[in-house]
Amino acid sequence: MTTRISTGGVIALLLLALGAGTARPQSSSLYGSPEQRRPMTLPTYSWTYQPTPEPPEIKIHDLITVVVDEKSQVISEGEVDRRKKADLSMVLQNWIKFDGWDLKPAQQSDGDPAIGGKVDSKYRAESELETRDAMKFRIAAEVVDIRPNGTLVLEGHRMIRNNEEVWEMSLGGVVRPEDVLPNNTVLSENVADLRIHKREAGHIRDGYRRGWFLEALDRYQPF
Repeated sequence: MTTRISTGGVIALLLLALGAGTARPQSSSLYGSPEQRRPMTLPTYSWTYQPTPEPPEIKIHDLITVVVDEKSQVISEGEVDRRKKADLSMVLQNWIKFDGWDLKPAQQSDGDPAIGGKVDSKYRAESELETRDAMKFRIAAEVVDIRPNGTLVLEGHRMIRNNEEVWEMSLGGVVRPEDVLPNNTVLSENVADLRIHKREAGHIRDGYRRGWFLEALDRYQPF
């Protein structure tokens, strides 16, 4: 009796013989066996992934917009109540005089001189202070220097004149490059060594500013 094996059967037997030593169970994972899987990253498996553009390198003389939003609140209360009372009564009973090189007692011809006094003072003061300040504006600052550690030194100035009204704003400080947002702005709270100068001049400022005499009284407080 002769056994005939087809060509397909021979190939199947050869493949079975070659893979007998490395036979593995079938994996139900759609990503294949653990040895064949690639790291699951968004660029690899997402069809709609778009890489984020790298932030541009910041150089000297580039402009960065600083968003200034500073707020402060101070509440202070104080009370002083002081009273002082004193009685003074002194009598000079003995005195001395020089007689050549000798020191002798001196008689009080008009009686013993006496000093008497009375002090009664009372001081009471109450004070209360509550202030709220806010400053909010945007200013374009220039990168005037880049330090060896990569931090950026910013400096910006702005002046607005409307007839006789003048507004001047200046800003300076140091910021890290990673704190600069993609829209080329940086928050004032992230600026180190922040220096802000804001000055107003004109009729509006003259309407509520103190005169030189009142300013001197408030500074030296003579009363």
